[in-house]
Amino acid sequence: MPVDRPDLIFRSDYFGDAAAWQAVADLLEETFGIDVTGLDRLGGPDPTCTAFAWFDDAGACIANISAFALPLVIDGVVVQAAGLQSGAVRPSHRGRGLYRDVMQAALAHCDAKGFAAVLLLTETPDLYTRHGFRTLPQHGFSGPAPEGGRARSVRRLHIESDDDVALLRRLLDGRSPVSNRFAPLRQREMFLFNALLAPDVNLDFLEEDDAVVAWRSGEDGCLELLDIVATSIPSLADILASLAISTARVNVRFAPDRLAWEGTALPDTGDMKLMLRGAESLLPAGPFALPSMAEF
Repeated sequence: MPVDRPDLIFRSDYFGDAAAWQAVADLLEETFGIDVTGLDRLGGPDPTCTAFAWFDDAGACIANISAFALPLVIDGVVVQAAGLQSGAVRPSHRGRGLYRDVMQAALAHCDAKGFAAVLLLTETPDLYTRHGFRTLPQHGFSGPAPEGGRARSVRRLHIESDDDVALLRRLLDGRSPVSNRFAPLRQREMFLFNALLAPDVNLDFLEEDDAVVAWRSGEDGCLELLDIVATSIPSLADILASLAISTARVNVRFAPDRLAWEGTALPDTGDMKLMLRGAESLLPAGPFALPSMAEF
């Protein structure tokens, strides 16, 4: 762990300290404009999370990054991986190596835990190549909407409802990976938090399948499928029939190998890049994407 600097104190795993958690939340809101305290109503931060941060004498968080367990399935094989998130440093303290300190501490923690890979999402990939990360090319999948599905009864869920959050938590805890090519095995907290941050995302519960479909309306009236939470993934044709949506085209934000449907893989051209630190063999054989509701 870094040696304390004259004007700063290094801390780790401080989520039980309400004042420190609020200080980190303040840093992230000032840096990214996101209020992470919304997690408190949804069950709190990921219990596997370990944070690494510099604080000043007044208790303000100056630099932070957090590591959490992110088990993945890659080409049908379970990989014990970790994710990094909430990386930030105050502009007034940049150029002092503080972010390097917390990154090195987080990576040492991941190595000590035996994680085979570490992933992160960033708009500044050059910042992380020096730490052994490489960019993974992601793809979206687009194609004609399938027909002939069987409709199920559907109920709209609302992230503001405690009962609906409890239902989502149950399903997320027992979910099957949405893709066998590349998908998280668990990511409950980020799914719920992303639902809170994105009011345009619809969460529809297919009661017969005990499945939740996360989707939104895309450009030109297409349906954009973001994630599916279920033990058994329904086909895309059944999903469309259940949602009673008339659309000529569907865009899927994850590899559709479990949807009984094939779309054309299109390279993701967004600014946010998925990066991995780990063996070259961990790259899936075919095109893939991290499901949108699992983004961290």
